[in-house]
Parts: sequence; C-alpha cells; structure tokens
Amino acid sequence: MHDTMIHLNGVGIAAPQVGAFVRVFMFGFDHNPRYPEEEAIPFTILINPKIEILTNVRKSEWEGCLSVPGIRGLVPRYTKLRYSGFDPKGNPISGMAQDFHARVVQHENDHVDGFLYHRRIKDLRNFGFEDELHKEGYEPTK
Repeated sequence: MHDTMIHLNGVGIAAPQVGAFVRVFMFGFDHNPRYPEEEAIPFTILINPKIEILTNVRKSEWEGCLSVPGIRGLVPRYTKLRYSGFDPKGNPISGMAQDFHARVVQHENDHVDGFLYHRRIKDLRNFGFEDELHKEGYEPTK
C-alpha cells in the first residue's frame, strides 16, 4: 500500500483500493507535489479506524482519488475530528485532525466503509474530468 501511495503521489490510501477488503488505511507526507501548499501530516497506519466529528463546520474543497485518476469533485467535509484505532503492532492510537488532514482521514475512512468521494458531492456540476472542468472555468487543482 505504501509503495502505491508514494508512486502515485498520494497522501493516503486504503486497503480496499489495493484489493484487500479489511479496515486499514494509511496517510501522511512530508511534502507532496499534488498538494504543495499543504502542511506535512505525520505518516500513520490506522487499523479498525473510528472517527469522531468534533465540529458541525464543513468546508467544500476539490478532491481526487487514486482509484479514479484525472477526475475531481467539490466535496464538503468536516473540518475537525478525532480518529482512533490500532497501529500495526496492535497498540491503540489516536489523534486529532483538522482542515486538510481531517479531509484526508475522512476520505480514506470512506474507502474502508465501502464508498468513494463522489457520493458526498452536493452538486454534480462540480464533478468531472480535470481538463474538462478547467475548460468550464473551475479550478479543481486539489
């Protein structure tokens, strides 16, 4: 999973994306060329994840997915959450995430729950191939 995420310049990946139907995902990066303006996120492997939303505030941002390259959608996500689960050695872990970090955790958790980000898009005019969206004046660069 890690090699696939790095090779594709991803910031997260979930086991179902590589054909393993278990509740595991990983996320994190020091610097990512797809998201150069985003702050580093500590590399984390989360097994049997649980998410607790800590705010009702949601923000819509452009998302893509390693599973469907070249496509973007404007997705609302909660801006602050707590996650918990286990590390690969079976030790309990938890952390807080907000803004982009929270978006990544929610995106990967969606994968282990069996669905992709496009199901969260409110207006499908904000979903499509990146090059076509650019022609329409949208800026789906994230």
